[in-house]
Amino acid sequence: MRTLIKTCRGRIQYDMNLYKTTAIVTVFTIFEHALGFVYRIILSRMLGPEGLGVYQVALTVFAVFLTISSSGLPITLSRVISKHRAQNSRIGVHKATSAAILIAAAVSVSITVVLFAIRAPFSKIFSDPRCADVFYIILVGLSFTSVYAIIRGSFWGNKRFFAYSLIELVEEIVMIVVGVFLLMFASSGIADVNKAAIAVLISYLCSFTISVVYFTAKGGRLRSPRGELAPLLKSSVPVTTMRTFSSLAGSLISVLFPMRLMAAGMSATRAMSAYGVVGGMVMPVLMIPNSLIGSISLVLVPELSECYYKKEREKLAELVKKALNAALLIAGALIPLFVACGEGVGIFLFGNAESGKLIGSSALILLPMSVTLIATSMLNSMGCERHTLVFFLLGAASMLACVWFLPRYLGSAALLAGTAAEYTVTAVCSLVLLVKKTGKLRSGMYFFKLCCVTAALSLIGVVLRRLLMMCLNYILAHLLVLFVLGILELAAFRILRLFDPAAFLRKFFGKRKRAEKPRNRSLRGARARE
Repeated sequence: MRTLIKTCRGRIQYDMNLYKTTAIVTVFTIFEHALGFVYRIILSRMLGPEGLGVYQVALTVFAVFLTISSSGLPITLSRVISKHRAQNSRIGVHKATSAAILIAAAVSVSITVVLFAIRAPFSKIFSDPRCADVFYIILVGLSFTSVYAIIRGSFWGNKRFFAYSLIELVEEIVMIVVGVFLLMFASSGIADVNKAAIAVLISYLCSFTISVVYFTAKGGRLRSPRGELAPLLKSSVPVTTMRTFSSLAGSLISVLFPMRLMAAGMSATRAMSAYGVVGGMVMPVLMIPNSLIGSISLVLVPELSECYYKKEREKLAELVKKALNAALLIAGALIPLFVACGEGVGIFLFGNAESGKLIGSSALILLPMSVTLIATSMLNSMGCERHTLVFFLLGAASMLACVWFLPRYLGSAALLAGTAAEYTVTAVCSLVLLVKKTGKLRSGMYFFKLCCVTAALSLIGVVLRRLLMMCLNYILAHLLVLFVLGILELAAFRILRLFDPAAFLRKFFGKRKRAEKPRNRSLRGARARE
C-alpha cells in the first residue's frame, strides 16, 4: 500500500512539475515573441514595406549559414545529454557538450572567413545591393551565435529551462532597445536597414557572453570530445540537412518569389513590397502559435527522449497524445480570431489592409503548421531525424511548385498557398510515423470536435464583426468581437471537454494538497497502531 501511495505521489508531483515548467517557459516565450512582434511592427513602419523586404531577404540568407553551422546540433546535443543523464554519466555530458561546441565553432569560423574572402562575387546573388550590406553586418556574429546555440542546447538537455528562456528574452530585449535607439538617434549617414542589422549583431554578442558566464558558473566544463564527435555528427547531420534545405528554400523563395511576381506583371518595387507584406507582416502573425508550441516542445523533448531510451512505451504514448492535443487546441483557438479580425489586425498593427486580408484568408494554415511543429520535434527526440528530413523535402517540393506556378493566378497569396501545401504534406507524413512509433493515436475525436467548434466560431465571428461595424467604430467593434469569441471559445471547449480551465489551474494549485492526504492518513494509522 505504501508503495502504491508513493508511486501515485511521485506521478502527481511529476505532472505538476511538467505543467509548471511548461507554464514558466511559455510565459517567457510569449513575452519574448510579443516583444519581437512589436519590434517587427516598429521596423515595418520605420523601414517601410520595401526596406522590410530588404531586411527580410538578408536575414533569410544569413539563416542558411547559421543553420549549416549549428542548427541540428542543439536538439541532438539535448537528446544525447538526456541519454547520458539516464545513464548517470556526468563526464559523458561534458564530453558531448565540448564536441558540439568544437563542431559549431569550426564550421562557423570557416564559413565566415570564406564568405568575407569572396564578398564581391557572393554579393551578386542579391538583386538589391542593400541586402548584401545587411548580410555582412550580421555575418560578423555568426560564430558567436552558433556557439551560443550549442550552450543553449546543453541547458535544454540538462532541463535548465529558466536560464534557456531568460537568455533568449534578454537577447530579444537588447536587439529591440539597440535597434530603436539607432533608428531614432544614430547618424543619418547610416542607412536605417543597416542600423537594424547592427542591433541584431549586438544582441548576438550579448547572448553569447551571458550564456558562457552562466555555463561556467553552473559547472560546465570542456573535456576531450573523443568518442562523442562521430555520434553527434551522425545524429545531427539529418536535422542540419533538413534545416539547411529549409533555409535554402527560404532564401531561394526570397529571390524567386519576387521574380515570379515580376514575370506575372508586377514591377520590381511592387514585387519586393509584396514579399515584404507576406514575409514581414503576414507570416509573423501566422507564426504566433510557434511560441506556445515551442514551449511545449522545449519541455517535452528531454522527457520524450528519456522515455524512448528507457522504453517506457505507455508513458511515451501519453506524452505524445497530450502534446498533439495541446498543439491542435492552440491552433483551434486562434483560427476564429484570425478569420474574424484578421483584416483589422493588419490595419491596426502594420497600417496595411492587404496584409490583414491575407491573414484572415490563410488562418487555416495554423492547423497543419501546429501539427508539423510539435510532431517534428517529437520524432527528432525519438531518433527519427532521417524520416523528418524526407518529410521536409516532400513539403519543400510542394512549396516551390506553388511559388513557381501560382503567382500568375494568386499574386502574393501564392506564397501562402505554398506554405499551406508544405505543412499539410509534412503533417500527414509525421502523423503516420508517430502511429508506428507509439501505437494508435487517440486524438482523432479530439480533432473532429475541435474542427466543428472552430468552424462554428469563425462563422459567428465574421457575422458579429459585420453587425458591430454598422453601429460601432472600427477599433471598438474588433475588440468586442475578440472578447465575445474568447468567452465563447472557453465555454465551447469546456462543454466538449477539449479544455477545462479549472482543471488546468488545479494542476498548479490543487494537486499538492490531495497528494498529502494519503500520507496524513497513513500517519494517523501508524499512530493508532502505536
